[in-house]
This record gives sequence, structure tokens and C-alpha cells, in this order.
Amino acid sequence: MKLIFIRHADPDYAIDSLTQKGWKEAELLADRISKLDVKEFYVSPLGRARDTANVVLKKMNRSAQILPWLREFEVYDEELGKERICWDMLPQDWTKIKEHYDKDLWHTAPTIKNTKASEEANKVFQELDKLLEKHGYIREGNIYRAVNPNTDTLVFFCHFGVKCLILGHLLGVSPVVLWHGFCALPSSVTTLVTEERREGIACFRTIGFGDVSHLYAGGEEPSFAARFCETYDNFDERHD
Repeated sequence: MKLIFIRHADPDYAIDSLTQKGWKEAELLADRISKLDVKEFYVSPLGRARDTANVVLKKMNRSAQILPWLREFEVYDEELGKERICWDMLPQDWTKIKEHYDKDLWHTAPTIKNTKASEEANKVFQELDKLLEKHGYIREGNIYRAVNPNTDTLVFFCHFGVKCLILGHLLGVSPVVLWHGFCALPSSVTTLVTEERREGIACFRTIGFGDVSHLYAGGEEPSFAARFCETYDNFDERHD
């Protein structure tokens, strides 16, 4: 089975939709995804993900199931006293805390520790595993039992934060490391496939992360969204 996770196109967060550039990115994405044989489409309830998906679905004359747990994942910031996007903690802060590197303890770190983060993450894990079971793969410990092995393709339109959370669950990696060590640009495509080297025992392997080749093919420069300044003296790029 193949899982494809697509980050929404260039976002206009103020209206929870897409920028003019984002709509163009979505069109180029649709050209790419429409060539695939997709079993099912799933989408976050948030507008920027749904708008991205709708461009693709309209081109393919398909529909998608809305999954509430695919919405963006946030963490509580004690210093700010409010929730914030999970992938923009400062390196000098998150790297000091050993729990951030542990796939089982990341949510116990002082910067994240709150019942909602743990509960919300577990909800995502449980719902994902229920969906995979529906498609023939039952989680047992850190692997999946292939009760109905297949080569179906499932496509998920979602967000960078929740995608890394899901990848952490599937690959056994702390999502904090993925949030801050990887970057999936808008409209990028991340692909995982099952690997069944022994009959009935499956795991997932990533064969592509954050691919934006559809943008380059269409002559469109990728958005800078989700990145931060390459050098500190470049104030034209994101610093906050």
C-alpha cells in the first residue's frame, strides 16, 4: 500500500484559504496527482487543505472524506501562555531537552507538557491505525500485520505539523525532530510504501519527502512558507 501526504498549497492564513500563488500551485499539483490511480482521498477540515484538495478532486471528478484529526497539530507554549504551531520552536530551546528526541517521551517535555498535546496525538495515532486497519493493515507493536496486503494508493491532504506527527508514528521517530529537522513546502508530496519482506509482516518506508517537482515542471518557484532565514542577516526571509 502507498500513502501520499500532501501539504496544502501556499496558504493565506488570515482567511484559511490559498494565496494567488497557492491556487497556481494547486493546479500544478492536480496535473501530477490526476495521473495516479488513487483508491481513496482524505482531507483535513481546514480551508487551506480543502481548497487544495478541491482543485485536484475537480480535475479527477472525485470526492474526499473529511477527517477532523487531519487538522493542523499545535502545542502549548508556557512562555506565551497559548497554543502555537508545533514546528517553529527555536533551535536553542528545543535541542536542550532530551525528551524531545524520544519517540515515547517527546510530549512530556516542559515546552510541550500538557494533557491536550498527548491526548490529541494519541487521537491521531488511533484514528490513523483504524483507517489503516480498514485498508488491510493492523498495527501490532511497532509493525503492521498485513491481513489484506495490497498496492492501493491513499492520498491525504493535510498540514506539515500533523504530517510529521503521523510519520513519527509510522516510522518510530519523535515528531519534534521531524518538525524541526525537515521542511515540507506548500503543495509538496510525501510518499510512504509498505514493505513486506516476511509474509504478513509490514512496515512503512519513506520513498520521498516534500517533493515539489510538479512546481519545477510548471516553471513555478516553490513558496518559502515553513522555512526560516537561511542566514541571520537575510531579513527578507522569515525570522520570527
